[in-house]
Amino acid sequence: MSDQVNGELVPVGGGDAIPLIREVLVIGRRPTCDICLPFQDISGRHCQLMFRSGYWFIRDLNSTNGVKVNGNRIQEKLLHPKDEVSIGRRRRYIIQYAIPSDHRQALEEQPEEDILAQTLLQRAGLEKPPRTKGGRPPGKGEPSDFVVRGSAFPPEDDEDD
Repeated sequence: MSDQVNGELVPVGGGDAIPLIREVLVIGRRPTCDICLPFQDISGRHCQLMFRSGYWFIRDLNSTNGVKVNGNRIQEKLLHPKDEVSIGRRRRYIIQYAIPSDHRQALEEQPEEDILAQTLLQRAGLEKPPRTKGGRPPGKGEPSDFVVRGSAFPPEDDEDD
């Protein structure tokens, strides 16, 4: 374990910066957490910060009020310098750290998963996503699906009266 500062969390709106001195830090309401935030909207063990290969990552530890990075709710995400991290409903921080200059290979960030795109039953594999005609998910129909067949209006007469 090292006491080298690898960055800091700076509260949005002012306040003392929180130095990030360990490679793994747990943030939560419990006094045993590495970073204790004693607020009602923070879970006992809310999230975890991890320093790997010169980059900070954040992981939600199944908190009630979630973790957002730049306004998007996440489960786990690579943090870039100056990203805004929201913990709970109102705690916002800017992460500041220096990316190593000798780092030759850029980390590939996995695409973010939209955790709200599926129901809990679908995520648990207990329910299949809804399908429509042709096996397409809802909203992905063919253009011909939208052509009006038949008409509610009577046919027009071509005769001139």
